[in-house]
Amino acid sequence: MRLSTKSRYGLRALFDIAYNSGNLPTQIQDISRRQEISPRYLEQIFQSLKKNGILKSKRGPRGGYYLSRTPELITVREIIEATEGDVVLVECAANKRKRKENCTFSGHCVTQTVWSEAGALLNDYLGKLTLKDLCERGQSLGVKKEQDHRFVYYI
Repeated sequence: MRLSTKSRYGLRALFDIAYNSGNLPTQIQDISRRQEISPRYLEQIFQSLKKNGILKSKRGPRGGYYLSRTPELITVREIIEATEGDVVLVECAANKRKRKENCTFSGHCVTQTVWSEAGALLNDYLGKLTLKDLCERGQSLGVKKEQDHRFVYYI
């Protein structure tokens, strides 16, 4: 299984929002600059994340994108599924309802059980890992936090 840039960039962008903005709206230009991702591509990714209830947006000069829930309630698995679909290592190990075609070895294939078990472990791990966990990792790695310049005032 190989994740596309859509899920990898989506996860980086959501981490950026959680880490730098908390529950405040973040403008896409700021995320784009910090994460070095095209603003147009971020807009496309954010549409999937909004449709799946992970992101919300607010229009206007103080608007932007913000998380629909707190970072501890948003899992990495949920983000990947919103951008990629189900996390499946091989098609034959997918849920029977989701399979595109039946494998002729289905039901008596040793490797199918390996891929199913590995996929279940991966899904379990990604389902336990939250944006809050990523923020804590960012802090321990010394990732610089940027305060939103719209809300910093000097007297």
